[in-house]
Amino acid sequence: MTRNPKSPTSAIPPSIRQRPIVLVGLMGSGKSTIGRRLAARLGMAFADADDEIEHAAGMTITEMFAKFGEAHFRDGERRVIARILEGKPLVLATGGGAFINAETRALILKSSLCIWLDADIPTLVERVGRRSHRPLLKDRDPAEVLRELAAVRNPIYAEAHLRVSSASNPHEHTVQAILEALATCKK
Repeated sequence: MTRNPKSPTSAIPPSIRQRPIVLVGLMGSGKSTIGRRLAARLGMAFADADDEIEHAAGMTITEMFAKFGEAHFRDGERRVIARILEGKPLVLATGGGAFINAETRALILKSSLCIWLDADIPTLVERVGRRSHRPLLKDRDPAEVLRELAAVRNPIYAEAHLRVSSASNPHEHTVQAILEALATCKK
């Protein structure tokens, strides 16, 4: 059976596009890559919270963690996300820890449609292995770190309005699954 990849887009209620769509999940779940593709399919702008934070701070996230620590970074992250969500509706990819902060989570849940991109540990390990810029993985085994993070964070990510599997198949499959979920979304 051949599927028209654009078909679910027309079924998405207009109210969905009138508010931000925020992607949450562990590092490597595909939030940035999938977010860009989802935004293009919906005709919405895209923003990556980590890129916006680095731009606002004038330094990389790794430098912020090293110089000021995680608590300082999370406070800046919350402020940047709040600013982004006050603007025009868009698709926003957040950093893996953003939704864990109670204030940031409350803001996201109130101001947007939040989607948890859930991926299994082997998929995440394979994906994070492609880059070396992740402060939480510095000098540690990625599988061990990701298992620890999943144990703590997955119950919190489960508070998102929607949950979509981000499997090891091509990202377009995940985009398609999101579009199908949005087409039936009552939020």
